[in-house]
Amino acid sequence: MNSAIPKVGFVSLGCPKATVDSEHILTRLRAEGYLISGSYQDSDLVIVNTCGFIDSAVEESLDAIGEALTENGKVIVTGCLGAKGDVVRQAHPKVLAVTGPHATDEVMAVVHQHLPKPHDPLSDLVPAQGIRLTPKHYAYVKISEGCNHSCTFCIIPSLRGDLVSRPVGDVMQEAQSLVNAGVKELLVISQDTSAYGVDMKYRTGFWNGRPLRTRLTELAAALGELGIWVRLHYVYPYPHVDEVVPLMAQGKILPYLDIPFQHANQRILKLMKRPGDSENVLARIKQWREICPELTLRSTFIVGFPGETEEEFEELLDFIEEAQLDRVGAFAYSPVEGASANELPDHIPPEVQQERLARLMLLQEEISEARLKRKIGKTLTVLVDEVGEEGAVARSSADAPEIDGLVYIENGQQLNVGDLVEVRITDSDTHDLWAEIA
Repeated sequence: MNSAIPKVGFVSLGCPKATVDSEHILTRLRAEGYLISGSYQDSDLVIVNTCGFIDSAVEESLDAIGEALTENGKVIVTGCLGAKGDVVRQAHPKVLAVTGPHATDEVMAVVHQHLPKPHDPLSDLVPAQGIRLTPKHYAYVKISEGCNHSCTFCIIPSLRGDLVSRPVGDVMQEAQSLVNAGVKELLVISQDTSAYGVDMKYRTGFWNGRPLRTRLTELAAALGELGIWVRLHYVYPYPHVDEVVPLMAQGKILPYLDIPFQHANQRILKLMKRPGDSENVLARIKQWREICPELTLRSTFIVGFPGETEEEFEELLDFIEEAQLDRVGAFAYSPVEGASANELPDHIPPEVQQERLARLMLLQEEISEARLKRKIGKTLTVLVDEVGEEGAVARSSADAPEIDGLVYIENGQQLNVGDLVEVRITDSDTHDLWAEIA
């Protein structure tokens, strides 16, 4: 390998949407002939893709930039923290440049300025699926950028802008390339997956010569024809979500819905500027489960939102008890700089927030444990993520990578990563399952 070929180091932080941004930049770098280096010392410059959503993420991003500057000296900053004014420049004035999220062209322009593009056509070769940060057997596909909501606890629209949907043909082409490259699971992501196509008035695009509407139901149905697992994330509970549940019941896409409900009390939801009505939501959950009994529901909630009373928090606990959700993430409200909720009165003391968070998670652990126990003795199809001397680690349709549970296959030493296998569930705990090959 020619040692004169310029090398770029890359640090990727934040959510799956940021991961996709990183993949786009890495793909461009490789397409233009740059090498990607695994160390600071071996890199001619370093790109840091940052997160800026909550204080701890800002701190982690600033630390990563500082480390890259210390170890290498030449650093380009991109991502959500870059959209938060001069935060990066004030902390690290020596960075080469700062851009916001989904800014591949701007990042590449700075790379060209400080590290001229190589001209070796042999090193311009890139796999059709692009450069990925995920394992070979699963991949994230981002279908839109930005968000049209104005939730009072969130600054993502100010960081990433209003909703901009990708053309449906482009999404399908990317998905097909990934399937051709051996991917077994596609994780569909965006800021608001249910809103896909709203900005385009659901206009008709084309895929393989046939018309296809730019809309979640039609996209999910088309992805379901590719013969692999398709998992939907960040799905707001709009009415047309009811249309994708029958696709799950038919086995077209995974019976898995990730819906951020955030709270159950009507007053708190209104203060959050969130849609939702707990009675209506409970009725819909019941209806979804009647259509698709295998459905896994994941959600997130915020506790200790400004002004939340003990009674309103208990209403949230009652909702969780009634809804019997399979997977729950919860967070104590954290004031994010620039969020309008910071101006609300009656902020809850941190010790009260933590006590409420602990009560909610304890309740959810009991629900999760009971729901998983029902799976003992059943046969499930699982996707293998790791294989070692002690067996294999896999995931079922109920488990998204890195956020949900795992299935430990005790006699799975001969399996391969990316295998889809039938297993019989032998045991369970609060979050995970144990199994043997069926």
